[in-house]
Amino acid sequence: MLRIIFLLSLLFALSTASVQDFCVANLKRAETPAGYPCIRPIHVKAKDFVFSGLVTPGNTTNIISAAVTPGFVAQFPGLNGLGLSTARLDLAPKGVIPMHTHPGASEVLFVLDGAITAGFVSSANSVYVQTLKPGQVMVFPQGLLHFQINAGKSAAAAFVTFSSASPGLQILDFALFANDLPTELVSGTTFLDPAVVKKLKGVLGGTG
Repeated sequence: MLRIIFLLSLLFALSTASVQDFCVANLKRAETPAGYPCIRPIHVKAKDFVFSGLVTPGNTTNIISAAVTPGFVAQFPGLNGLGLSTARLDLAPKGVIPMHTHPGASEVLFVLDGAITAGFVSSANSVYVQTLKPGQVMVFPQGLLHFQINAGKSAAAAFVTFSSASPGLQILDFALFANDLPTELVSGTTFLDPAVVKKLKGVLGGTG
């Protein structure tokens, strides 16, 4: 009988528990595994749910001729606790976002300007590639290797949204060649000639 009373009281408590609508991040406090502490609702303003940081194109003067401008909780406090994040991609002509993966999130890409060839490789090594025009959207499942490359002669841009506040990022080229693994190990595990490995390490800042 006591067990039944306990279960009924627990169900009642859960059914009447208040659900928090939002939790705007207090960036002055330390981040925890659950996110940032919340600003008190009385201090929350409409501007906390608006982010203008993706309006300006990023600087594409770099080795990949591309830029990624983040809109994560640190830049956009209103996202805190919602399990979302966003970013802007800018690709100069011949620009590329190299093969990479987001271990913690799926990604949706929406093309703003230009033409972008994008694709991903499944765990069965099947390849899915499409050239996208403005207004088109493509999804990249969580954890799979994928890429974006400018397919036109003019600059291209896109917005991306992630299904996590912390999608994570590992770029394949940098993981292989921007580290201190000995050249012999990299060569032995990739079947690349040691001279090629040394050259790529030199370009990407690796040692060994």
